[in-house]
Amino acid sequence: MRIHNFNAGPGVLPEPVLQQAQRDIWDIGGSGMGIMEHSHRGKLFEKIIAEAEASARELARIPDNYRVLFIQGGATQQFAMVPMNLLSPGRTADYLVTGAWSEKALKEAKKFGTTHVALTGEASNYSEIPDPGQIRYSDQPVYVHLTTNNTIFGTQWRAEPPVPAGVPLVADTSSDMFSRPIDVSKYGLIYAGAQKNLGPSGIVMVIVRDDLVELGPSSIATMLQYRVYAKEKSLHNTPPTLAIYLVGRVLDWIRETGGLAAMAERNEAKARLLYDFLDQSSFFRGTAAAGSRSLMNVCFRAPTEALENAFCAEAEKRGMAGLKGHRSVGGMRASIYNACPRTSVEALVAFMKEFERANR
Repeated sequence: MRIHNFNAGPGVLPEPVLQQAQRDIWDIGGSGMGIMEHSHRGKLFEKIIAEAEASARELARIPDNYRVLFIQGGATQQFAMVPMNLLSPGRTADYLVTGAWSEKALKEAKKFGTTHVALTGEASNYSEIPDPGQIRYSDQPVYVHLTTNNTIFGTQWRAEPPVPAGVPLVADTSSDMFSRPIDVSKYGLIYAGAQKNLGPSGIVMVIVRDDLVELGPSSIATMLQYRVYAKEKSLHNTPPTLAIYLVGRVLDWIRETGGLAAMAERNEAKARLLYDFLDQSSFFRGTAAAGSRSLMNVCFRAPTEALENAFCAEAEKRGMAGLKGHRSVGGMRASIYNACPRTSVEALVAFMKEFERANR
């Protein structure tokens, strides 16, 4: 029996995708072998990875002068790969710091070159995205890095901030990639860990403009060079074939259910249902500023920590998993990614109303 899955990541996957995967793990395409048993050099897997790229290109209307790469190591490895490949000696990389993950990206970049914090939300404890008018860029940064959605604090950039002319915008979109339309042409490089909206953990999708692919020095480790993945079509070594297969199936599901515009409408409706309740509640309260609220991760608190613990414990008994907030901030968090159905959010709101009546 499936339960209501509000885990922050790995997160909920579409049921049709899981059902198809059950069959394909045993025997894919009548080949007599499961997807995990096929060679990554074989025609069947070459078709799978090519179709996954094609689906991503179609959904996001990715221009021809961008490469779509599948890389291991999670978004955390991209924290290092980006500066290793793009931050040349004597140049400065600017970071917009709006939460824990952008802090970690900045910390990693400092190991490879000069960095500059052009914006920080630390003063508000990252409860809101600061006004872009507060951004103070360095002189001719080599790139500008931001994290589009902050899972721990429940905030999200509504639109891309302005960047200096000709400067590539680099984005960690791990927790909201393909949850809404995206104009890829506004970015130089986009990366996203798959385990929120794209598939299982173990694979990252990187979308990088051609002119940035060759920037990295050839002296860095082979598997940390974007040019290697671009040249070898992400098949230089044995990739996580099952993870890439699942990303392709999830992308197909997004397309079949209306594409990114329809996905955005569903995500906005789900989030509105939960935020509307929080706004009228005298018991629960949302923690993110209204203008910065994430449509992916809704963070909220109860009057006391004891009540929060009781709420999470009772929610588990009722088949609602993953509602405990991140250990660094406490409280509760409902992650309502693409594959989280509206019925799960409706069940959560109904339980919250009941819990409030019983404990106020």
